[in-house]
Amino acid sequence: MTLPSEPRLTSLSHGGGCGCKVAPGVLSGLLRGTGGFPVPEALIVGIETSDDAAVYKLNDTQALVATTDFFMPIVDNAHDFGRIAATNAISDVYAMGATPILALAVVGMPINVLSHETIGRILAGGGDACRAAGIPIAGGHTIDSVEPIYGLVVLGIVDPRQVKKNASARADDVLVLGKPLGVGVMSAALKKDALPEGAYERMVASMTRLNTPGPELAALPGVHALTDVTGFGLAGHALEMARGAGCQLTIDWNAVPLLPGALDLARAGMITGASGRNWQSYGAEVTLPVGLAPEVRALLSDPQTSGGLLVACDPDSADAVLATFRRHGFDEAAVIGRVGRGTGTPGLFVS
Repeated sequence: MTLPSEPRLTSLSHGGGCGCKVAPGVLSGLLRGTGGFPVPEALIVGIETSDDAAVYKLNDTQALVATTDFFMPIVDNAHDFGRIAATNAISDVYAMGATPILALAVVGMPINVLSHETIGRILAGGGDACRAAGIPIAGGHTIDSVEPIYGLVVLGIVDPRQVKKNASARADDVLVLGKPLGVGVMSAALKKDALPEGAYERMVASMTRLNTPGPELAALPGVHALTDVTGFGLAGHALEMARGAGCQLTIDWNAVPLLPGALDLARAGMITGASGRNWQSYGAEVTLPVGLAPEVRALLSDPQTSGGLLVACDPDSADAVLATFRRHGFDEAAVIGRVGRGTGTPGLFVS
């Protein structure tokens, strides 16, 4: 079916990419009272620490990793949207240190608003991301919905001894971030037709880069914790790591890599609504230096779609972690902070 004219994909969504996520404070309230069900011993990672995926031990050498992620368009190019959404979903498996094995598509589309050709390009983009990860799309489910929604259920396999939780950071660990920040402010600028030349290509390249270092990082003996930075921003996902480990984290803002132009866009007010909702949910747990520019705070809570891996590792392993990232093409990976020794209330300090 071909339609005479179609709206921009982003005009059909009230929020795009991981900026669609329910704010962390609201989410915790929604999930309150959902526990109490039987938890089998084989479920070695569940919902307790808001980790990236569930992990179920099959035997002494194999565990099944399961996750799902989907959202509304963050870009108008249909093929790019499909690639971004699929890459983002697969990232949760890599963030557990696992290797993806197959995917199922989650598809909701306004059938009478978008042409079949456009929907087909979204699905083809997702297929291309899965091909790059070496996995098939083995099935899925589709509905007719008001807003376009696309994503995946992804399954992976990992040695249970190499599962890396987001809650396993140790005192004196250093923090390494695999991708630069700034996707959220760039998506806000895109909606306002205010992206500078070349920024769209850089944004899409970041969001479609698979976090393939995950399994190799998990195999390094000095790596203690792994997560990926997505909709809750760097501050939010670092706080999840701090809470899970019962420790305090410090981030050196000057060491945090940014996409070119991201700081200028944030300074110009190109900030997503999700950034503000994120800060309202966890800002009281973040200590900022006096006089910190408001655009820096916005970037700390900036929702990242298909963001980078955040690694907590022994300081002696930092060079090996950086070398692993760079071997996979993540040249911007950088040491951005450390895990404190203090026994106070878990939180995040920005210096």
